[in-house]
This record gives sequence, C-alpha cells and structure tokens, in this order.
Amino acid sequence: MSTDSQQTGDDLDAEEAAQAEMTEDDLRARIEELEATVADLQELEETMAAAEDGQNKMTIIATKGTLDMAYPPLILATTAAAFDWEVVVFHTFWGLDILHEENSRNLKLSSVGNPNMPVPNIVGAIPGMDRMTTRMMNKRIADNDTATIEELVDLSLDLGVELQACQMTIELMDYDENDFYEGVTTGVGAATALQHMGESDVQLMI
Repeated sequence: MSTDSQQTGDDLDAEEAAQAEMTEDDLRARIEELEATVADLQELEETMAAAEDGQNKMTIIATKGTLDMAYPPLILATTAAAFDWEVVVFHTFWGLDILHEENSRNLKLSSVGNPNMPVPNIVGAIPGMDRMTTRMMNKRIADNDTATIEELVDLSLDLGVELQACQMTIELMDYDENDFYEGVTTGVGAATALQHMGESDVQLMI
C-alpha cells in the first residue's frame, strides 16, 4: 500500500472516530445550529426579494374638472409611473369629466375665484369671459407644445396608471360608462379608494 493510501485511510479512521465520540447532545446542537443558519439564509433571501419587488405606491383623488385642475393629477401620475410607481387616480364629482372622452376635450378655465388670473373677479363674471380665458389657455398650451388632457389620459393608461371612476358619481351625473376612455376602471367605490390610500406611500387630493 502506498504512503498516500495509508494517509487517506488514517484520515478516514480519525474522522470516524471523531464522529463516534460525538454524543447525542452534540448532534442535536449541531442540527439546531444548521437549522438556524438555514432560517437566517431564508430570511435574508425573502428580505432581498421584497426589496427587489418593493414598489412605491401613490393614490391621487381628483375632484375638480376645470382645465387648469385636470393637469396636476395627470402630470403627477404619469411622472410617478415613469419611475415605476404603482399609481391610482380616483376621479370623483367634477373630476370625472377628465375621464369622459367628450367632456375632457371641452374643459373650461374659470376666470372667477382664481387670484392668479389676470382678470378681476368683477370682469371675470361678465358672460363669455370663461370662454375667452379658456381659449387663451388652450392657445398657450398649443404654442408651448404642451400635451393635451386627452394625450395625458392616453399616456397614463399606457404607463399602467389605474384611472378609476367613482361609481356613485357616475350614477349621480347620469353618465354612461361607455362614454369614458377605453381602459378606465369604472364601478369603483370609496371603500376601494380608501383601501389603496391606506396602502400608499403618498396620498394626494386635488
């Protein structure tokens, strides 16, 4: 027998002797140690998976349907979605007009009650002023190549934003669900909106 074979045999004999010397308590302790190590590794794996899957959530409540107030929820929603946020915009009362295909193309800009409008309230109350200020704003939007409300709605849906229409408001305003943009989620109640708000990192009411 060669020297290497003798050494290998001696090593095996020593290992077997060491294992034979281990008591039942030693084996149980070793098993518990290994189980603890496995549990730690599993916890680490789950933590890393959660970190990878973690996604910021935002809920926006859109309540206004004027031209100037239709932009903020859609701009915020599309921006957040572009950063891979999970976004829900719950439209209720006049905010529902943002999702209405026909009405969204004819949103008005009120010339009364806005302190930043270059029109005094007494002048803004003159019949026809809302139409004039709306034309002025639409011209500025076109001149600056700013996206229209229709384009922002389409972009929101393309980016995975969930645009919700309040069912109570649909019934209150006597709207037909077929009049909304394709892809809009209808039949949503306040309870569903509240649930998503509770799960969200950011909640906004506009």
